[in-house]
Amino acid sequence: MNGPRPVPRVLSIAGTDPTGGAGIQADLKSIAANGGYGMAVVTALVAQNTRGVRSVHTPPATFLREQLVAVSDDVDIDAVKIGMLGDVATIEVVRDWLERVRPRVVVLDPVMVATSGDRLLVAEAEQALRELLPAAGLITPNVPELAVLAGEAPAADWDAVVGQALAVSERWGVAVLAKGGHLEGDVVHDALVDAAADDPVRTLVAPRVDTSATHGTGCSLSSAVATWQATTDDWFASVDRSKQWLTESLRHGAALEVGQGHGPVSHFAGLWSRGGLRTDVTAEWWERIADVRDGTDSDPFVTQLAAGTLPREAFGWYLAQDAEYLHAYADVLARTAELADDPAEKAFWAKGAAECLEEELRLHQGWTDGHRVDPAPATVAYVEHLRSSAEAGYAQAVAAVLPCYWMYADIGVRLAAAATPEHPYRDWLVTYGDPAFAEAAGHARAVTERVARSASPAERERMWQAFRASAQHERTFFAAPLP
Repeated sequence: MNGPRPVPRVLSIAGTDPTGGAGIQADLKSIAANGGYGMAVVTALVAQNTRGVRSVHTPPATFLREQLVAVSDDVDIDAVKIGMLGDVATIEVVRDWLERVRPRVVVLDPVMVATSGDRLLVAEAEQALRELLPAAGLITPNVPELAVLAGEAPAADWDAVVGQALAVSERWGVAVLAKGGHLEGDVVHDALVDAAADDPVRTLVAPRVDTSATHGTGCSLSSAVATWQATTDDWFASVDRSKQWLTESLRHGAALEVGQGHGPVSHFAGLWSRGGLRTDVTAEWWERIADVRDGTDSDPFVTQLAAGTLPREAFGWYLAQDAEYLHAYADVLARTAELADDPAEKAFWAKGAAECLEEELRLHQGWTDGHRVDPAPATVAYVEHLRSSAEAGYAQAVAAVLPCYWMYADIGVRLAAAATPEHPYRDWLVTYGDPAFAEAAGHARAVTERVARSASPAERERMWQAFRASAQHERTFFAAPLP
């Protein structure tokens, strides 16, 4: 199969957990919660609960092989997550199958020790597991497991974790998701470590969730990453998405009240609270650009504009560039209208294009005397992004134009409050604080939300990337007038 599918088909190869919080049961929940279709091949039957492992039954290796072949002979597999393997014979069967089938995405969670501390991999299989690492695109060990793979004592701090991950990555030619959950601290560091990459350590930081509901977190995270990777084809983006989902699931785990030991995470907490998989997509996007929005709000251009202390030449330069931008933006909105299938949406975008040219440019020409200027680098970059998004299709077009509506309306409400009768830039502030503009921004968001809900995960990811890039261009555009 070539390229990502709308619904990735993800195979979990792992052991079981009767309580449903770890192993294959957790994998299937994670895959479904992150938008995939889950399948499972059992490597071991584990009698365990939230307090510990009682016994393990390993089916014959021949039966494991039969399970694997039965799936791959019938289904095109988009991603594979490998968990508990247990012994050398099991590892060899899985390795042979991987060499024959060669799945496009393989995530290996080198399960050795359960959260409860019980060992799930016999000692003599450790080297065989190391030799399996090159068959994976990413491995996701916890701190103790990483130490075993590196042949060292468990790391005591984050720098040591990263050092071991780099050593394992270089030795076995595989990317490593280094996880800091076992370390102390109010925040948790995770890093995508790839010794062969130009940027070998890419770090993510998240607040620590104070909970004992951590049963199966490694299983859940690795299967989520495999699911997203089949869609994004970008390990860092896949890890980022999966971490956000896992953090939310951890926060709600205790509410499940499952077990008397380390309870499971709540895999579908977000699904249940929002009434569907990523139902309020644009709200999530808005939260994810909080840093960009905060930076824009505190930018000297915006704060001086609100205060009325912005130098006239800086404001004039900005409006001259904004006029150039609006000419192109009107073209993009017109192109978006052409792409729309829905008559109402077609009319909305066409109206937006006309208003750019009629109302907005009228104000700008009053300041610039109608003279055209050469577009600045920030203007050129923003316009090129919008045009390329529109050429990519309707979904990316609506996502790309949304920040201009939404961020302007958001800032405009606060700027309009400062538009006293004597304010030097009153006319401009009032325009962007106009309730009609806020209504248009809400309409643009509603259209984008509708398109995002019906989009495939791959298309939704491209929409998010277009939205984020536009937000960053907005931030840069505001900052450009002042040195």
